[in-house]
Amino acid sequence: MQQPSSKHPLTTAGLLIALGIIYGDIGTSPLYVFKAIMGTDRIEADLVYGGLSCIFWTLTLQTTIKYVIITLRADNKGEGGILSLYSLVRKQGKWVVFPAMLGGAALLADGMITPAITISSAIEGLDIFYPHLQTVPIVLIIVVALFSLQRFGTAVVGRLFGPIMFVWFSMLAIIGITLFADTPSILKALSPHYAILTIASHPNALLIIGAVFLCTTGAEALYSDLGHCGLKNIRISWIFVKTCLLCNYFGQGAWLLRNEGTLLDGGNPFYLMMPVWFLPYGISVATIAAVIASQAMISGAFTLISEAVRLNVWPKVRIVHPNMLKGQLYVPSVNWILLIGCILVVLIFRESARMEAAYGLAINISFIVTTILMTAFLLQKRVSVWLSVCFLLLYLSIEVTFFVGNVSKFTHGGWLTLLITAISFMLMLCWWWARKIKNRHTRFVNIEKYLPLISEIGKDTSIPLYASQLVYLTSANFDSEIEESIIYSITKKKPKRADVYWLVHVDVTDAPYTGEYEVTQLVPGKLIRIDFRLGFRDEQRISVLFREVVENLVANGEVDIKSNFATLRRYGIDGDFRFVVLERILSNTSELNFIERIVLDVYSLLKTLSLSEERGFGLDSSFVTIERVPLMVPSQSKRGKLKRIK
Repeated sequence: MQQPSSKHPLTTAGLLIALGIIYGDIGTSPLYVFKAIMGTDRIEADLVYGGLSCIFWTLTLQTTIKYVIITLRADNKGEGGILSLYSLVRKQGKWVVFPAMLGGAALLADGMITPAITISSAIEGLDIFYPHLQTVPIVLIIVVALFSLQRFGTAVVGRLFGPIMFVWFSMLAIIGITLFADTPSILKALSPHYAILTIASHPNALLIIGAVFLCTTGAEALYSDLGHCGLKNIRISWIFVKTCLLCNYFGQGAWLLRNEGTLLDGGNPFYLMMPVWFLPYGISVATIAAVIASQAMISGAFTLISEAVRLNVWPKVRIVHPNMLKGQLYVPSVNWILLIGCILVVLIFRESARMEAAYGLAINISFIVTTILMTAFLLQKRVSVWLSVCFLLLYLSIEVTFFVGNVSKFTHGGWLTLLITAISFMLMLCWWWARKIKNRHTRFVNIEKYLPLISEIGKDTSIPLYASQLVYLTSANFDSEIEESIIYSITKKKPKRADVYWLVHVDVTDAPYTGEYEVTQLVPGKLIRIDFRLGFRDEQRISVLFREVVENLVANGEVDIKSNFATLRRYGIDGDFRFVVLERILSNTSELNFIERIVLDVYSLLKTLSLSEERGFGLDSSFVTIERVPLMVPSQSKRGKLKRIK
């Protein structure tokens, strides 16, 4: 298996950063987990012990063993996350792209639901003081403010996240310890037999399983943010976080035991166990922690989409870097989609108790996907088949059980998660599939036989000069071939004379950051191919990268870009550059099957909403020509030849 990255050494600052970035989601779970387990019925001791036992073993098996110990080993050059893991294992077969897209779609759904449930849970603590307070408007104001501030980045306030979350976790631990210290019998819940007994015999076992799953909903963030914090910082900080979480859960359990037989009636044990004088402070810190948890999920969604764009499983969208801090992203389109989705969640469900069903299902799907991809990773790293299969069966059995529990609440809100996930998955699938269809019908030719023709066109003064430096973006993977459409553009579609022809190819590697290039002189000084090898997290600003390469070639004397116009050359002025982007249009789509036509229709719609090719590659539109070229689908028609009658 891969060695842990030394990119982020173990430091106090690193531990604080991990607290602020990673643990917001799982750290705010005490706000709603026990409330969801107990429901509105009378408090039963057996359910308290069983619920606590389920929480302890879920955090141990799922979060600690699966993610902290095993999954964090799938280190893609220091980066983690569903799409990073997909990049590591995609050579295992084409099938791995489907679970990767499904996991990404589920995380997008989670990005809509997390702010709604965490902020609602925190604000609902005010019900203790104001029983008839309408919390929905307050939640909506906070949500709108949170998403509106995304464009400015989190470079400044982000430094406060770690210390604030340290205060939050310390508060969880202190309040919990003060309660369960006087009720040591609550520690009996550490025995797994209470969990097994509750799952096997309780009449609402499926609902309880779905509620228990909420305690580990932020586990995926431990892996997603591997690149921001580093392996050692995550593992060490998790010891502190898990201890604080368990202290609070056991404290809530102790409070519930003291009030056995009473009607909870929708009250939240998290707030009810606090001293009355401390409640204003507790609610304030909980609200800030909920905002930080929401911010972490939003930032994670931005990173996910930026990776999906580079891996060609999401339409090209505008990606902004609001400050100079590496990894800080802002994706306007995704930001507003998440905001609209979050507002709808708040307005549809109105209170956190009704959001719980929708919340767990999204993360549950991503957990199952991670298990499948991690099994492929273990096999790729030559871990024994027996151990890999044991890993797969163990965690699939746990997660499918949770999935059944979450699906049992389908009509209570789970439908929304599945709807959002399905829509996101279909968009990813259609974009990826349509590109496959277009690539299938792109014709490549041997470039060797066209080299003399291109050289002569470049010297033929009877053809008007189109540009001094003419640049084409090519999808040909080998320097021995070229798209037939590029040859057509140079030779037939208004023949284009240039002093130097350039072919630029971008290869997205499995590593997050690469930044390499190769130069091939197909016709020395006249036809030059540049192959960029960029990581799936690298910005594809081709205009900037191309300029840097050309400057290096000029400095080395490998190419002359001075204008060949006598006056301009005498004054040492460089010739002009022009990029030609060929937009491939499929014709004769009636020959495709019904499903492929539907896919292409969706793709066309997404294409109109996404960035153009030149903007997606960071090209200056004033130096770009867009040419639409048809991709001919071979006709299967049995029609005979036309007959001339006159």
